[in-house]
Amino acid sequence: MLLSQIPSYTYPCFGMWPVPWLEKPGHFLMYELKWNGEKLLWISRTVECSHSPGHACGDSYEDYLEAVKVAKSQNICIDSVANGLDLPDSEKQSLILKAEKALMAKQRLMDEEYLMLQEAKKRRGNTEIAKVNIALHEPSQVISDALYEKLLEFPYVSIVRLAKYGMTLCQEEPNGIWYCCKTDKKTAKYAYQEKIARGFGYSGTDHWGKTKAAIRKDLLPRANELLQLASVKRMLVDAEREGKKILLVGDYVFWFEEGNGVGWVIKESNGVPSESSKKTLWKEGTIVSKNHARIVVLPYIKENGQKVTGHTKNAPNDDPAKPRHPSEYVELPFEILESDLMIGLFGELPYE
Repeated sequence: MLLSQIPSYTYPCFGMWPVPWLEKPGHFLMYELKWNGEKLLWISRTVECSHSPGHACGDSYEDYLEAVKVAKSQNICIDSVANGLDLPDSEKQSLILKAEKALMAKQRLMDEEYLMLQEAKKRRGNTEIAKVNIALHEPSQVISDALYEKLLEFPYVSIVRLAKYGMTLCQEEPNGIWYCCKTDKKTAKYAYQEKIARGFGYSGTDHWGKTKAAIRKDLLPRANELLQLASVKRMLVDAEREGKKILLVGDYVFWFEEGNGVGWVIKESNGVPSESSKKTLWKEGTIVSKNHARIVVLPYIKENGQKVTGHTKNAPNDDPAKPRHPSEYVELPFEILESDLMIGLFGELPYE
């Protein structure tokens, strides 16, 4: 039997994680990370349909955090899965590294976008929408009502996917009229990105990587408010007592310096390597800072197993980072905390 003919449900599974269901906004589909004998693939997980026994359908959820709980309860030890395969030890180790990277990349990517979405809604979600002010290029009471329901939750967006009617609407500026635009995977993605980007003053159709980088920078002052939370202060006191100097939570880094009365500060991380990169984030390692930069480049492991120490830098558009005197170089160990902790911490902050 050809490899392509082997049913995917028989592939060994290394873990799972939910992703936004672009064609059905507000829902999440569970995906499984599977090995087909040649490479790792993210494959949509299927379960028996509750409304149609005996038939399979996508494993979907209406709440991201609930889906995350399910994924964590089902995720198993990557090492044990790899060690159960009939492969040379060197290939098993390579597969373990690749699976860890893929799962971590997916988890941190989805957590980051979920956090950004919640913050976007807090910033712009209180905008009032008057039903009478909704203007369609092709008037329809049914579509107008459906659009109004979407705008009640996301009143700031200019692209809306109406899954029930297989339609995507785009608002034209400056007249504010809503037009039918092409409904395909690209506009489904734009509609999803719009909910996040527009909440921070960006467009969902712009370069997504650059937009998210800008949003991370915008969120840094708000992330610094975490240092005022009593719960965070207790966490950092405990970490300091245990000799921990750097805690990675989501895409932010709690960073401790003893000299010059600096104490705990929050910096940005450089994110996690993508699944396509040849780097795997090192779960534990050392970061050496030779300058006073705002971005922390995390330690990583190359495909050949070589471990690379982390460092600090500024973003390309920033001014050059102020160098430290060699006697003031900082070498700190770091630890990764559960990234959903950052989501919880952001949720605790009272929003002004």
